[in-house]
Amino acid sequence: MQEYWEIYMKSLEGKPASVQFNAGISMEMEELQYTHPIVAFVKAKLKEPNEHGLLSENEEPEILFMEDKLEAAMIKFRIGKYVGRVISDGHVTFLYYVQFTYNWPDFIAFALNEHTSYEVTNGHQDDREWNYYKKLLYPTAKEWQLIQNHKVCDNLKAQGDSLHLARAIEHKLFFQDESQKAALVAALEAKGFKIKDEIENEEGIKGLDFYRLDKPFYHDIDAITLSLIDIAQTHGALYDGWETSVVKS
Repeated sequence: MQEYWEIYMKSLEGKPASVQFNAGISMEMEELQYTHPIVAFVKAKLKEPNEHGLLSENEEPEILFMEDKLEAAMIKFRIGKYVGRVISDGHVTFLYYVQFTYNWPDFIAFALNEHTSYEVTNGHQDDREWNYYKKLLYPTAKEWQLIQNHKVCDNLKAQGDSLHLARAIEHKLFFQDESQKAALVAALEAKGFKIKDEIENEEGIKGLDFYRLDKPFYHDIDAITLSLIDIAQTHGALYDGWETSVVKS
């Protein structure tokens, strides 16, 4: 199984949630749906959540220790795979997909024997379609874009960029329906974007390279790219990300 973890923020029932999930396991999902058809969870009430109901810095070491102990127990009892964690509304929920549950009580007793001060619930149910992974943990197209945005922003900051200075930011999109190309170009130009080139990817799908002067700060670039995803989808295209140069103040 590939271990490739991502973390991002989303809203769950109107409240902020921090979601960490194993993206790599999606490569094996079709096979695992047959071998690990049961979703299981361990949910602990946080002792001192921050004002947003998320994990506080003081409590983080203990929750990470609990996470490690649970994962070690999952390996010891050989019953399943750890796929993700959700922190929201003053609780942390660890999610697993398991092959069987006859030794689930033994797993819980072993994993949580050092965490008796926490209020913990646990359970499991059939989920052969892996809906909890697909619909709760796995990001939507927009959530994926936010993940990528913040990686690029972090990389720019690491190179000394302030992120607050406007510069040309280039974007790409590819057509699903070229018949709407003219309308798409008009929609982009109405938002102040300038078309740089017509492009083509390795599969021969055509698209556009376009740019505008903007700040690549986290919140700014998030708003820009989410808007571009909507514009692209409305006109039969898929947004494909952005890039820019480092600008130091």
